[in-house]
Amino acid sequence: MTLHVIVGAGPVGRATARLLADAGQRVRLMTRSGGGPEHDRIERVAADATDFDTLARHAEGAVALYCCAGPAYHRWSTDWPPLGAALVHAAESSGAVLVTTGNLYVYGRVDTPMTEQSPLRPNSVKGRVRAELWTVALAAHEAGRIHTAEVRGSDYLGAGAVSVATAMVLPNVLAGRRAWVPADLDAPHSWTYVGDVARTLVAVAADEHAWGRPWHVPTPPPLSVRELASLAADLAGASPARVSEMPGFVMRSAGLFNSVAREALEVQYQLRSPFVLDSSAATAAFGIEPTPTGEALRETIETLRAPATTI
Repeated sequence: MTLHVIVGAGPVGRATARLLADAGQRVRLMTRSGGGPEHDRIERVAADATDFDTLARHAEGAVALYCCAGPAYHRWSTDWPPLGAALVHAAESSGAVLVTTGNLYVYGRVDTPMTEQSPLRPNSVKGRVRAELWTVALAAHEAGRIHTAEVRGSDYLGAGAVSVATAMVLPNVLAGRRAWVPADLDAPHSWTYVGDVARTLVAVAADEHAWGRPWHVPTPPPLSVRELASLAADLAGASPARVSEMPGFVMRSAGLFNSVAREALEVQYQLRSPFVLDSSAATAAFGIEPTPTGEALRETIETLRAPATTI
């Protein structure tokens, strides 16, 4: 039984912790609050992961260090750099492979499906932050100081997932209300299942040949927002989905009062044109087939209908 250290107990951190613990591994889950799922093999630790000495101490003896953290959207520029530096330091001092949960912001605006070879051309502040984190970690890997890899997915579905689907589309569809979405409703869009992110993180950490590069989470064929809403309504037994495009000025106005809406403005491009993830490399390398979108939606719907349920 080996030790795996996970930083962050959001939907991906929880799913990864459970996956490892259920497989008989010892898990140390670090958050500021000490939260996370209850399990005999999950040790929940309340600690500040940006503190170099603290994180290094908790990572000692670990075979893998997973970054599943998610700073507040409006604090990415201030909170990610110190956390990234602490993670690299802990990986170097402990010898644990550092596997980070990334996203697609690093590619910027695209007009073709994104692969792991797509150039890093971030066109947002948040994208530049994430690209810099990966660049620094990869440089440490190439210098022989650490072992690292990054696992990137698109907008999430699944238990506890937070995305435009779970925040703006599904709650309204389930309630029989019209969903107003700041998107091209018919543009193809990739949706990644949280459980598949966890499976990919664990597979990458276990395979030394997978280190030193990014990997895309196995993700099903894209669905437009309209198609996703319609499928969700069918699965939930709700009335036919009604979705409309939210005018741009509404989001801009909301941004004057709401920090999340304000921060979302710079990544609106992801919803205004095709945003498609090519994940064939990971499926070929690890044999991970993406969970069908219908299954991911069922889990998401169950969670939304029972918000008090522990995830």
